[in-house]
Amino acid sequence: MTIKRLIAAALISTASFTGASLALAANDAKAAYKAAEDAADATYKSDLAKCDSLSGNGKDVCVEQAKATREHTTQDAKAAYKKTPKALASARKEGAEADYAVAREKCNGLAGNAKDVCVKQAKADEANALTDANAKQEISQTKAAVRDERAEERYKVALAKCDGQAGPTKEACVTAAEGERGK
Repeated sequence: MTIKRLIAAALISTASFTGASLALAANDAKAAYKAAEDAADATYKSDLAKCDSLSGNGKDVCVEQAKATREHTTQDAKAAYKKTPKALASARKEGAEADYAVAREKCNGLAGNAKDVCVKQAKADEANALTDANAKQEISQTKAAVRDERAEERYKVALAKCDGQAGPTKEACVTAAEGERGK
């Protein structure tokens, strides 16, 4: 076998192994996401059953808290599955809205000025959480852009090192340089 064929065979086997590993990881991530959703639904049903013994505003707060707990769990699972800054920000925003619903329901048990203050505090807390989620998303996106720029520069340097080579050695060098993009 020639050196070119050996290198080609090594690259093909590495690529097929990596592809199979990625497929298994994707299946595992999807299964974990589905399991988290199922667990959230089971917990929600259990929490709702606990609310049945309550009445009035206490029951309403309990139901909203059960919904919020389910929402947090499912959104966190979705963010972990998608692994993007946008998904994480979305999970934080949905969580903030669920927390606001709970706080608002708690305010309904109050009257007069105490209720007004409670509602304003709930709105302020929601606004703070939403602002925080947006800021963290922007920071994550900026970090990702910087990481990509650095990887591209490493790739250019590694590729420049390959210019003085020829044949299979150069091909192997270029392949190794392309690996710099992924770091």
